Amino acid sequence: MKNIYDNVSIQCSKITTKSYSTSFSMGIRFLNKRFRNPIYSIYGFVRFADEIVDTFHEYNKADLLENFKKDTYKAIEEKISLNPILNSFQKVVNEYSIPKNLIDSFLESMEMDLNKNLYDQTGYEKYILGSAEVVGLMCLKVFTENNVELYNSLEHSAMKLGSAFQKINFLRDLKADYQELGRVYFPGVNMIHFNSDVKKDIEKDIELDFKQGFEGIKKLPKDARFGVYVAYVYYYRLFHKIKSIPAEKIMNERIRIPNNKKYRLFLGSYLKHSLNLL
Repeated sequence: MKNIYDNVSIQCSKITTKSYSTSFSMGIRFLNKRFRNPIYSIYGFVRFADEIVDTFHEYNKADLLENFKKDTYKAIEEKISLNPILNSFQKVVNEYSIPKNLIDSFLESMEMDLNKNLYDQTGYEKYILGSAEVVGLMCLKVFTENNVELYNSLEHSAMKLGSAFQKINFLRDLKADYQELGRVYFPGVNMIHFNSDVKKDIEKDIELDFKQGFEGIKKLPKDARFGVYVAYVYYYRLFHKIKSIPAEKIMNERIRIPNNKKYRLFLGSYLKHSLNLL
């Protein structure tokens, strides 16, 4: 029976999420149960594509990504794949009517990582759209459960929240992206002269994204709101930690929040949510 295979596929996506991101895993646990598997499935798909371009240096990454892309569209069309990650993803795409253009945009950004090392403003915006904003929209399609009016009303906020998360990732991973992968995502930034003024300009942009993203969180359906809020709280705390650290230190180490502090953050978030203080 295919439902056994589908369950195995979901478990693969769940294991992938827990293996790669404790923060998102904890956030997903605070979603209503009916949303968890679809979000695991989206994360697994996104994670595998990202791994191809970021870590598989001993292999032909362009070929791997092209094959992954073809297999993705084939899975969606045929509603099955022997790649369990793609099998669980296609189920979500078909069930929640995730538009093809969102998947196209995401995969285009992954392709940009194969060759693009420096970004102008246009390239930067295109990359963030595909790598983060459309992922937020995929999740929003799940949370709004095919309610087109609700989806449209929250679309802008979901994109801004995804943008904020991605820009924080860029700051957090500045050292690895530049020194190991040769990438500079922030447009017009010379990493040799990365200083507090440059860092503050980037932080102002992120703060604005956070503000617009939070407005959308407050309007999400209750069953989805808390899980998304948990992710917001984690990233906002990481953002403030990065803001407090000198620019030169950002260039020399990856900033983290220890797991014990994450748990305290999530407990505080739960209390705030329970008391309707959002």
